[in-house]
Amino acid sequence: MKPKVLLQFDGDKHPSSFDSVVAVDAGVDQLLSFGDVATEDIEGLIHGAMFTRGPADLRRTAAFFGGSDVTLATRLFERAQTCFFGPIRISMMADPNGANTTAAAAVLCAGRHMEVAGRRVVVLGGTGPVGCRIAELVATQEARVLLASRKRERAETVCEEIKTRVGQNATIEPIAIDDSLAARECLKEVDVVFAAGAAGVELIPSGWLQSETSVRIAVDLNAVPPAGIGQVEASDAGLVREGVTCYGAVGVGGLKMKIHRAAIQSLFESNDAILELNQIFEIGREIESV
Repeated sequence: MKPKVLLQFDGDKHPSSFDSVVAVDAGVDQLLSFGDVATEDIEGLIHGAMFTRGPADLRRTAAFFGGSDVTLATRLFERAQTCFFGPIRISMMADPNGANTTAAAAVLCAGRHMEVAGRRVVVLGGTGPVGCRIAELVATQEARVLLASRKRERAETVCEEIKTRVGQNATIEPIAIDDSLAARECLKEVDVVFAAGAAGVELIPSGWLQSETSVRIAVDLNAVPPAGIGQVEASDAGLVREGVTCYGAVGVGGLKMKIHRAAIQSLFESNDAILELNQIFEIGREIESV
């Protein structure tokens, strides 16, 4: 049997060492990493992967699209899908900046404690790579979503983009939150809060747990001090503080890593898997159901 080969495509100068290590831990036999990849490079790279093996062995070749530039990774991923010829194709996964696997893990962690359907959910940092994906997942589950950004115009744009993917009936509203006090004020009306802002930026100040709030679940994905949500520790993994179930970045990270490894392993089950946000979330659901 031919070895499992994973091609790692990254727009950054150096391909992500994080993604490389996860690929090895997922059981990849040969990892071929490419940095500084541009859109015009993809056709030749994908064809090289497709045409070196017969149809029966193509399920042993797959591609992973990562890197810190989410927009570029998305373009590379979309371009790659135009390079196939009927059944002559390979499986592919997109997880730029870890956004898809992190968002899936965050939503699943919250779902351990509450069904989000019909619940009021706020996503702080909602226009970032992880935040917009969290918003999309909970909107798909019929939550009432507040997507927060410092600039309302940007939040409005992202809300419309999400609606084009999940349906115009999705309940998702843009809100502008330009300081931590405004963020804490919005907690009076929501059941679940996700914080997916920039590293090291406090979005909700300490003391909020002692204030009047309707929040029952808080998920903070900032691993760099200070925390995005004051009083939520990075290691929290379902810890209840003042009646609020809390998850920090490390607490979510365990499930994120399981999803990431399982998704890569699933690439080698066929030669036609296309793994993006929703497919990765379903893999996470399967993990949670075991």
